[in-house]
Amino acid sequence: MKEFSRKQRVGEQIQRDLANIIRREISSPELGMVTIYEVNVSPDFKFARVYVTTFGGKLGNKESIQYLNEAAGKLRYHLSQCLKIRTTPRLQFVYDNSIEYGSRLSALIDSVASENSEDQEEKHG
Repeated sequence: MKEFSRKQRVGEQIQRDLANIIRREISSPELGMVTIYEVNVSPDFKFARVYVTTFGGKLGNKESIQYLNEAAGKLRYHLSQCLKIRTTPRLQFVYDNSIEYGSRLSALIDSVASENSEDQEEKHG
């Protein structure tokens, strides 16, 4: 079993702490609920790319990411109070479209499967 690297552990810690900080510090109806899916930390720990999705807000995906990136300095400050590392990474928020992609793929597979079953019924019917 491979042990987690320090970079992965720091990324997971940032993910947990940042989720709490966002919930506490940025409760905005415009933004809605923010879910952090992954945090990739650079090897030198100076930067962290934070993959998020938002739900139930008034802002679109692009505007939500812009909102979070504008608040990144404030969020980084609060994160620095939680983390036990020398340098708190600069945060860059990125929209994670993997959920939407998975949903589209699933719907596509379902539509092909239903077309195939209809074709089978016509042949045997």
